[in-house]
Amino acid sequence: MPKKVPMRQCTGCREMKPKRELIRVVRSPENEIALDFKGKAQGRGAYVCRSQECLKKAIKSKALEKSLEVTIPEEIYSQLKAQMEAGDE
Repeated sequence: MPKKVPMRQCTGCREMKPKRELIRVVRSPENEIALDFKGKAQGRGAYVCRSQECLKKAIKSKALEKSLEVTIPEEIYSQLKAQMEAGDE
């Protein structure tokens, strides 16, 4: 029997995708925001595709902020953009 693939919804395009294809943004119990590439960090997580378009949609609609219930600093968005640009090469 094949192993079940965990699916998560991208906050930008709202599509269900395999968890491994998405970047997780996590709010720790101390209300700190960080990028979680292993998917194991403690706290509430929100996911975004590894594409610039999805990130732009998520920023415009404040979807990440709504799902994490906290204001996200600009440096987190900058880290996400840098990670996506590095992944495109």
